[in-house]
Amino acid sequence: MACTTEVQVAFILSSFVTFFIGLFFLFVFRLLWKAIKKWQNIKATGIILGLLLTQTVGKKHRKSLHLQGLFRNRIEMLLSAQTFVGQVLAILVFVLSIGSLIIYFINSSDPVGSCSSYEDKTIPIDLTFNVFFSFYFGLRFVAADDKIKFWLEMNSMVDIFTIPPTFISYYLKSNWLGLRFLRALRLLELPQILQILQIIRTSNSVKFSKLLSIVLSTWFTAAGFIHLVENSGDPWLKGRNSQNISYFESIYLVMATTSTVGFGDVVAKTSLGRTFIMFFTLGSLVLFANYIPEMVEIFANKRKYTNSYEVVKGKKFIVVCGNITVDSVTAFLRNFLRHKSGEINIEIVFLGEVPPSLELETLFKCYMAYTTFVSGSALKWEDLRRVAVDSAEACLIIANPLCSDSHAEDISNIMRVLSIKNYNPNTRVIIQILQSHNKVFLPKIPSWNTVDNIICFAELKLGFMAQGCLVPGLCTFLTTLFIEQNKKVSPTQPWQKYFVNGLRNKILTQRLSDDFIGMSFPEVSRLCFVKMRLMLIAIEQKSFLHGCCSLMLNPPADVKLRKNTLGFFIAESSRDVMRAAFYCAKCHSDIFIPELIGKCGCKTKIRHFPGTMVLVRRKSTKELSDSTLSDDWPRRPERLSNVSFATRLFLYEPESGSEQLDESGMFHWCKAIAIDRVILKRMDRSKHEFHNHVIACVFGDAHSTLMGLRNFVIPLRASNYTRQELKDIVFIGNLEYLKREWVFLRNFPRLYVLPGSALFPDDLRVANIEECSMCAILSSSPKAESSPALVDTETIMATLNIGSLRIISPSHFPEDPRTLESFGDFPETPKYRRIPILTELKNPSNIHYIEQLNGLVESFSGTGLHLSTSFATGSVFSGSFLDSLLATAFYNYHVLELLHMLVTGGISSQLAQFLDKSFCGLNQSCTSAVSGRTRCKLGLLSLNETILSDIQPRKTFGQVFCGSLDTFGILCLGLYRMIDEEENNPEQKRFVITRPPNEFKLLSSDLVFCAIPYNTSCNKVEDTSSQSTYEIVNVVPLASETVTNVTSSPFVGPVNKTTKQSLTTSLHHVEPKTISAGNTKQTFLTHSNKLSSQTYLGETETMRENKKETMKEITENAPASSQSN
Repeated sequence: MACTTEVQVAFILSSFVTFFIGLFFLFVFRLLWKAIKKWQNIKATGIILGLLLTQTVGKKHRKSLHLQGLFRNRIEMLLSAQTFVGQVLAILVFVLSIGSLIIYFINSSDPVGSCSSYEDKTIPIDLTFNVFFSFYFGLRFVAADDKIKFWLEMNSMVDIFTIPPTFISYYLKSNWLGLRFLRALRLLELPQILQILQIIRTSNSVKFSKLLSIVLSTWFTAAGFIHLVENSGDPWLKGRNSQNISYFESIYLVMATTSTVGFGDVVAKTSLGRTFIMFFTLGSLVLFANYIPEMVEIFANKRKYTNSYEVVKGKKFIVVCGNITVDSVTAFLRNFLRHKSGEINIEIVFLGEVPPSLELETLFKCYMAYTTFVSGSALKWEDLRRVAVDSAEACLIIANPLCSDSHAEDISNIMRVLSIKNYNPNTRVIIQILQSHNKVFLPKIPSWNTVDNIICFAELKLGFMAQGCLVPGLCTFLTTLFIEQNKKVSPTQPWQKYFVNGLRNKILTQRLSDDFIGMSFPEVSRLCFVKMRLMLIAIEQKSFLHGCCSLMLNPPADVKLRKNTLGFFIAESSRDVMRAAFYCAKCHSDIFIPELIGKCGCKTKIRHFPGTMVLVRRKSTKELSDSTLSDDWPRRPERLSNVSFATRLFLYEPESGSEQLDESGMFHWCKAIAIDRVILKRMDRSKHEFHNHVIACVFGDAHSTLMGLRNFVIPLRASNYTRQELKDIVFIGNLEYLKREWVFLRNFPRLYVLPGSALFPDDLRVANIEECSMCAILSSSPKAESSPALVDTETIMATLNIGSLRIISPSHFPEDPRTLESFGDFPETPKYRRIPILTELKNPSNIHYIEQLNGLVESFSGTGLHLSTSFATGSVFSGSFLDSLLATAFYNYHVLELLHMLVTGGISSQLAQFLDKSFCGLNQSCTSAVSGRTRCKLGLLSLNETILSDIQPRKTFGQVFCGSLDTFGILCLGLYRMIDEEENNPEQKRFVITRPPNEFKLLSSDLVFCAIPYNTSCNKVEDTSSQSTYEIVNVVPLASETVTNVTSSPFVGPVNKTTKQSLTTSLHHVEPKTISAGNTKQTFLTHSNKLSSQTYLGETETMRENKKETMKEITENAPASSQSN
């Protein structure tokens, strides 16, 4: 039946009247309540107020309030869906709201101008639903704290505008559609209901359901309004402009408007409809432009990145998890896929906890042939199952070295390891750890085994810095062996060409041919170098005693090679090192072109066994030396001594108790020292006679994350240096921070603490920085929310401060006899030198600041840190290349073991676990064990002022390599060469040349990186009988850093540390760059080979007298020294 205008107005007004009257009463009630509260606060309110506040009335009032509070709390618990009844109630309200909306959809098929009679069965059902909605509305009203705010909520307004018309329909016995379309707004509660039912759990699914509910509720509500006004017409025209339009057509119009298409077949004709469309179009632009694409992206990514990885039989893959970002993934792929295309047969599955960004997606598409991304967490077994961790070759865990909380980063990665090992104990894990003290948790995992690897950033990074302090340039030399340089550069200077050529060499491994069985390491290394153009530096073979593999750098001639010995080479490609495996003494004896050495068809090879020599091998070696070395190459002479290795070990070790070592025998040990005893005070500067010492500038405070200075000290306290050869170490930094670090340092000898900062020159002068052999500037832990470009602010400022200091140096004579050449008279004009600095950068892109500070303008333009002049000269280091060790450890974990041994002073992975048991094992006891002391040292040797001068000829690197190996057992590795001539290079900067070619021409000023046996004396002496008295010093100070009186002896014997110096001391002056060149003050400096902290300064006559006294003491004490050694 038709609905009159009066009936329609009655339905509409019932909702509006209810809303406004209720809002009016709520406002009035609030005003009255405020007035009563204010009236109660007024003093002397009269008798009526006194009666109201009597004890009886007060008790009843408080009891009433208590009951009301309990009732409200029960209702709030019921409505919050925290109980089972509350959840059922919330779900029931939503389901009934959807049911009421469906009834509206059914009734909308009738004309809007008609009213449904009660004969329609849907009307009583809708009435029942609204009765329940009224009850639920009352509960919510009672539980609401702010009634007005509740009245204006969207769900309340939906009830207010839909419930009263239902009761009007009961009174009129007819029903009209009216505003019942507002029930569609209840769809906004869809995400909450789905979460209660536990249908959706992930953040993406919750976000998707919210966006979907917003879009649907907006469409249905807008379509209901269009359906109402278009069918009713404008009220002021009494419906003359109405049109008959169905609800479906209204939805069609709304969707066409939302998509901004507007076909024009269905349009709004009423003024109300068109006005609504105008405002709705503006809102639909936001709705369609933002919500719809976001929904599509979530849905697409969910399907794209939540699928399981399909394992293909016969195809290998690895799983990478942890810090999955654009930078970390780029660095990992650059190193892991460094081989040529077609040689990679391993797929990389990245397991990320968040969906990839657009930039990361683009990166994955560029490497789509090798990479797959799966969204998930390594902490969940379901996600580990999806990436098939149990079938993977290994699981690699990437850490974030720039995070603000290193400890939390390590703990999260250790938890990932626990999850992976619990899921499948046999999965190989390679993990990056930021702090060294967190390593101890990993070996305690029951399923942790020998194939798993740990890459500790703090241990390796500080170990590299320590090696750079021991030997200038060694930090860069070791780094070049492990970085991958794929960028093409065009060198503009000759030295740049040599440096770039050296970057091609890497550490490679290869099983050695059985024809090397029974030969000594020097013999095999020489043969590989001359005949195959390979540099063999170390071997790994099983020990007869305990059966485990031992890694040895340049072992002595007593060590004979056995079957399946693994060789470590410095070479350019793996194809080159294959020659060492194919070598056959019978087939390749007459081959002198390395490229022709390949797999031969010899079936009856002559086998060599340990301790035996055969005539065939000796003959081939002789033929090799005669045919390939010619007259210019040094012949292999007889050994200087035929004393066995064990005998030499006994002769050169100190007497028991003379030097204390830790339990492992690898490091110098002392009783725990309180930090108060080693703190340096500024007022006692005159007592701080530090010379040739190491200064470590540390940045941190009482709350900073510990960087692990123990890893910096351990290589500087290695037991293959005598106690006299150790350098004093002075730490400059915040005292509270250093006190926290001191717990791990108190058992190392000759450490000192200076409270202060490297940013203040006065603190640097107290540490006698002008006499230091190296100043290491260690980067601090990143601050929270700091920009990557600002993480190196303090180290850059400290480099600027220290680099501005100049030291007066009258000449450039070496303090140590193992330097370049002899010099003439002292120049009359004093010269100046910089303080040697080794700066650590966390962000390698900040290298341009260091280049500017050093005034270096000859760097490769637009290149990174590893092609900078500062890096080539050994004055800067960045641990960014440590990311490449993940790929290195996966492909060849033996290389990682060698790096660990070279950097940390000889610690193997097994020994590291032993040392970490109790603060490096130093707090328990000491020993004088000599088992670990006989390992090689890395050092720099001069061609003219050390025993290398005995090699003839020495025009090329190959000649020096063979001569030093044959005569002294010293293994030459590379060169440290002047960048330019002295007149063009006033500071005499040097650069690193890694593994020069055999025919590389040498200069008289070149220094040679060497692996030197422990008991080898490198002093150039005339009398060989006193050679055993003097051991080598690992560091050869540069000529530009120190000055020595030419009339003094080429070596100075050991001096008792407690002996009072009789010479007058004159400290070097530290002055800024603007120092006057006319200052003629001269400083003469002579260093002892044995005592790095002892320096004799004074006038020429005094030095001459002391020279005679020193030589006399050496002559008298030589026999005693030999016995003690």
